[in-house]
This record gives sequence, structure tokens and C-alpha cells, in this order.
Amino acid sequence: MSHAILGAGGVGGLIGATLVRGGASVVLLLRPHTLLRHPGRLRVESVALGEFEAEVSTASVLDRDVEVLWVTTKATQLDAALELAPPDRVGRAVVVPLLNGVEHVGLLRARYGRVLAAVFYGESERVEPGLVRQPTSFANVIVGPGPRREAIVEELRRGGLAAVVEHDELALLWRKLAMLAPLALTTTALGAPVGVVQADAAWHRRLLDCHDESVSIAVAEGAPLDPQRLRQAFLGFAGGAMRTSMQKDLDAGRPLELDPIAGPIVRGGRRHRLATPATEELVRLIETRQAASSG
Repeated sequence: MSHAILGAGGVGGLIGATLVRGGASVVLLLRPHTLLRHPGRLRVESVALGEFEAEVSTASVLDRDVEVLWVTTKATQLDAALELAPPDRVGRAVVVPLLNGVEHVGLLRARYGRVLAAVFYGESERVEPGLVRQPTSFANVIVGPGPRREAIVEELRRGGLAAVVEHDELALLWRKLAMLAPLALTTTALGAPVGVVQADAAWHRRLLDCHDESVSIAVAEGAPLDPQRLRQAFLGFAGGAMRTSMQKDLDAGRPLELDPIAGPIVRGGRRHRLATPATEELVRLIETRQAASSG
């Protein structure tokens, strides 16, 4: 199949390179200043997938017919990035977002129609245009129900990615958020890797309380999750020196995905009259750190 990648950062670059390695056709949609510096190939240094290079096409706007449009931007960059993929050019292509949060799926469905919700688990970052570094031992894509799912999963697998299916869209999105939000918010609020959060009793309590709040909101929203099973998976998910993307963004002075990650939990709590004190406290602590670093 033919694919376009909107947001060729760490995740988008990794997806694009592995698709090419599996034999697919890929075009990267890039802002003009990035397009000028891009070498027209992707080099991947990955613990999970090894080291390899892939030749790709590049363009400043979607200028050809594709069968799949991957949306892999940061949520903070989504509105501007969508200008590179007008609905009339996307046409009947299947749109596959790999963004953090849950609310982007409805937005993209309203714009494009054919959306296949998916999530990515792993750490991957763009070091420079054309170079992607993926330091975790896992790089997994989980795809929800929707159009052309089986064909898309097969192409990911041919490139070497671990790709599996999930049969409920809400479960897919909220399970990822319940794993991500506590890690992202605590590491960013403390300014330390996951292992440091886990080793401190007070911060570990915040981590677990945020996770529990996320799961309770997910269940209230209708996601068929098993809280006990998810808690066990969460406790074994990550540790050590792992740094979240939100923590890296704060350290680098970049905009934070604070609302896309924490917002659905806090807003969901208000809708369902469920308290979210741990999540709200972490948001305040991050905003305080952010204000101090910008001042």
C-alpha cells in the first residue's frame, strides 16, 4: 500500500522507515523548513528493530493519492499539521492517528471520515531530520476496529514492528492513557526519570493514584477495562532511566501535551462526578515548573 506520514518525528519516522523496509511506498509530509534539511532517507537506530536505512519521498503538502495517512504529530502541533493534508486530497484514504490522548479521534473523524484509531507503545525520538533513535526494548502498535485494519497491521509486521489488534476503540485509547498519563505527569512534575518516581514513596503514591483516577474515568466513559489487571500491567510497564516525552519537552522549553493527556481525566471526572485530586495536583505542579523555567 501507499502511505503518507504527517509528523515525521520519532514515532512517525519509525513507522515510515519500517513500512518502507517491509516494501511499502511512503511519503513524508514536512514543513518547508524541515523539508529543506531532510536527506530523503530515514536512518533508524533501534533497540527493538535494529539499525537500518530507508529511502523515502518527501513533500510539503499531500500531492498524490495514498491509501493510508498516518497522523503522528504532537497534539500541540496537530492543527497546523493538518493543513498539509487537506480533506479533498486525502479522499478515501484511511487516517491512522498515533497521538496521545483520546479526544483527537473525534476531531479527525469529523474532518476526514475514515479513521482507524491506533496507539504506539515505546520511546522513540527524532535526533535530527532523517535520524530516529528508539531506545526501548519494545516498539508496539495496537490498532482498533475500522477500515483496512488487517492489511495495515500486516504491512507493519512485514517491516518488523509488533502490531496487534484491539476490538474496542475506547478500551484501546483509554488503556494507553491510563498507562501514559501517570508516567508523563509524575516524571514531568518531579523532573526525574520513571525509576526515581517509583523509588520515592510519596511520588510513587501520586503515580498510582493518577493511574487509578485514569482507570475510573475510563470505565465511567464506557471503556471495558479490568482495573486490577491493568494495574498489574502498569506496575510492570516501565522503570529505570526511562524519560517521558512530556518531561523532555519541558526540559527543552517546548509546548507540553498537558491538556491532551491530563484534560480527558479531569474533564471526565467533572462529567461523571468523580474526584481526580492526584491528576489535578500533578497538573498544578507541572504548571509551576513550566512557569519557573520560562521566567
